[in-house]
Order: sequence, then structure tokens, then C-alpha cells
Amino acid sequence: MIEVRPSQQMQSLGVVQEGEPVLAEPARAFDLPTERGAAEQVIEKLFTAMERIGQVHPFAKGMGIAAPQIGIGRAAAIVQPAEPGAPAIILLNPSITNHTSETDEQYEGCLSFFDVRGLVPRPLWITVETTTLDGQLNTTVYERGLARLIHHEIDHLDGLLYTARMAAGVEPIPVEQYRQTGQAWSYER
Repeated sequence: MIEVRPSQQMQSLGVVQEGEPVLAEPARAFDLPTERGAAEQVIEKLFTAMERIGQVHPFAKGMGIAAPQIGIGRAAAIVQPAEPGAPAIILLNPSITNHTSETDEQYEGCLSFFDVRGLVPRPLWITVETTTLDGQLNTTVYERGLARLIHHEIDHLDGLLYTARMAAGVEPIPVEQYRQTGQAWSYER
């Protein structure tokens, strides 16, 4: 029996893998509300991809997917929080406008190179500005694990993978060595 690596599984589900140019380029913003139809199509494709991936892999920490990860170089991503029943967060033209200097390090995975996990420092809270489909600006503060998920997806839209945020000299570890699969990130209270 041939073992299917996690990254091969994600690729078979339509996730663009590390090394593809679309993952290294800043995504093009939507002109909203003018491009509302295009934005809605991309969001629909992201939800379809997330549903397909969620059927084969559980995400105890929540999950996100950015348009470049499905081969679309546009500034859209969705994040599904870990809390059961929590609505998905749609990010259109997101930008981080503020963040705390206080950070923590947690392991992250990425659908675009799912064979490893990396220890990534991120701010404990971020302020994010997004655009609604009708062109209004919306500002939201996210904390802890949700801030981490959203920051990860915004990085994708800026052409960055989480490895760019890792400390110098720190390398990702094989998923087989990662011991927190199926558990939420832990934060000190």
C-alpha cells in the first residue's frame, strides 16, 4: 500500500502547494462594490474548498484558506474558528492596522505544505480592516488563536508563508513529530 503524504492529500483536494508562484505574490485587491460578483465567486470557491478539506481532515484549532491557495491571486480568505457553531469569517482586502507587541509562539500548519508544522511567533491581538461586499470598511480586533489564524491568512494574501515569520535557525518539524494534532492552542490566562 502506498502512503499518501498529507501534502499530497491536500494537493489532490485542490490546494496549491509550496513553490507555486501564486503563493509568493501579493494578491490583487477587489474594487468593491464594483467587483462584488467576482468577490462572491471567489468566496464561494473558498467555502467549497474548505468543505472538501474538512471532510477528510479535522481542524481542532480552526482553519483558514486564502484564495491564492486555490490558485486565485485575489485578496480573499475565509477562516473557520475552532468554536463549534461559530460563523466563518470572510476577509476581503484585509490589512492589519494595529497589533500588540506582546507575542507568543505556537505551532502552525499550512495546507500548502501540510507535511510539517512550524513554531511561529505572532501578536496576541491584531486589529484588521476589511472591505464588505458593498464597499464599506469594517474594523475588528481578534485575539489569541483567532488572531493567529487570521494573521496566517493575511500573510498568504501578502505572498508570505509562515516560515517567513519563524525565528532564524528554527526549522519546521515533520508532522509525525508534532504532538498537538487534535488539540486547541494553549494560552496562559
